[in-house]
Amino acid sequence: MALLWMMVSLLPGQVWAATVDHGLRKGSDDEARMVAAFCAREHIPHSTLRPPTPIRGSLQAAARTERYRLLEQWREAHALDHIVTAHHADDQLETIVMRLNRASGVGGLAAIRATNGAVLRPLLGWRRRELVDVALDNDLPFIDDPSNSDDRFDRARLRHALRSQTALDPVAAAKSAAWLAEADEALDWTVDRLIADWPDASDIAVIRDEAYPPELFRRIVAHRLRANAPQLALRGAALDGVIAAMRAGRRAMVGALLIDADRGLAGTIWRISAAPRRKAPKKA
Repeated sequence: MALLWMMVSLLPGQVWAATVDHGLRKGSDDEARMVAAFCAREHIPHSTLRPPTPIRGSLQAAARTERYRLLEQWREAHALDHIVTAHHADDQLETIVMRLNRASGVGGLAAIRATNGAVLRPLLGWRRRELVDVALDNDLPFIDDPSNSDDRFDRARLRHALRSQTALDPVAAAKSAAWLAEADEALDWTVDRLIADWPDASDIAVIRDEAYPPELFRRIVAHRLRANAPQLALRGAALDGVIAAMRAGRRAMVGALLIDADRGLAGTIWRISAAPRRKAPKKA
């Protein structure tokens, strides 16, 4: 609500609002109506979006995926330029700590990005308490999401632990995450140019190693795999396992792809191909 008020104050007449009601808990429809009533009073176009089917799988992750799908669909339908969300510095610190616990690399520790496609997050330098003050000072209606304190969820448990600590500064952590995001982009920029300089750059089946530093070679391998299978997202220990097999001269299976060393230039060039289809078991 604080973000909505800020955006409308900054860009009067240019802001639309959407509330995603996942229907996962009692009272969520009341919260959507609260936002709709505020928007009607302030003459802000508003839509309430609901998933067409129940959320399944890992609840928070599945809900997040569906939320952004619905918002992007809504954005395109209304020819809007951006989706703006209210993630703040405390959210960013939670995400960084969660990623540390998963042994994330540079990209993971960049955490919540200020810009991600059409999504903008302008409040990553703000503390949650500052946004509450904005809401209170301007008499904005708001509700504390009960799921934020639901100990069934990892993030809620971490949020509770971080509220009682003073050693970590969320605003400083958010700045570090922003710099890591810049470093992540710089590494990807470098990889694009390294590959472009290969004599066989147009052949997406080729992976070359010109004694690149480990992080660059990881990204080269991931880049080439995505070129062959755009839906493939290989990272962390799984990616390192594939590279270890490549270095040892073994075939590496990645989804429906196979990586083989070039026999004439083993240890320097590898080729990606479609993995052979597994034979169906014979019927008894």
